[in-house]
Amino acid sequence: MLNDLSQSQLDSLRKIRLVVFDVDGILNTGQLNFLADGREIKSFSILDGLGIKLLHKGGIKSAIITGRRSPQVEIRAEALGINYLRQGREDKLIALEELWHETGFDAESTAYIGDDLPDLAAIRRAGFGATVPNGHWFVREHADWIAQTAGGMGAGRELCELVLAAQGKLDDLLKEYL
Repeated sequence: MLNDLSQSQLDSLRKIRLVVFDVDGILNTGQLNFLADGREIKSFSILDGLGIKLLHKGGIKSAIITGRRSPQVEIRAEALGINYLRQGREDKLIALEELWHETGFDAESTAYIGDDLPDLAAIRRAGFGATVPNGHWFVREHADWIAQTAGGMGAGRELCELVLAAQGKLDDLLKEYL
């Protein structure tokens, strides 16, 4: 897992204390599904959920910054114990900077994963910026790391485990399941 990373990437990952997730295209596939009455349906990967729980066990905080608003995201965030939730935020960088100001975290202590152009400024500003292989090509060009797994299929989990592995915490967390 860590063998393909540069020393600079490893150094950045070791400083991470907050992991920020986009929703559409990261914690789900990015597809919008609507019922006949106009209500929206969202599906989330159970893999990402356990990854976020592992992050928390490893002492790392989590946040969601998403451009859309939906009660499903609020329910999912509460179920996972997401520490900070920002919905309806089209300018992800401003939302991220506000979060830093409110919490005391900073760019160096933050990993951000997103998939599309509204995420790009936050990806570039975070200490470790990540995306997915099905993310926009321009975002992939500017990210520090690209998950192997597609958005909505466990890419968030992959980032969680990468952070934990770089910090030497993953093996002990996994042993709890033996």
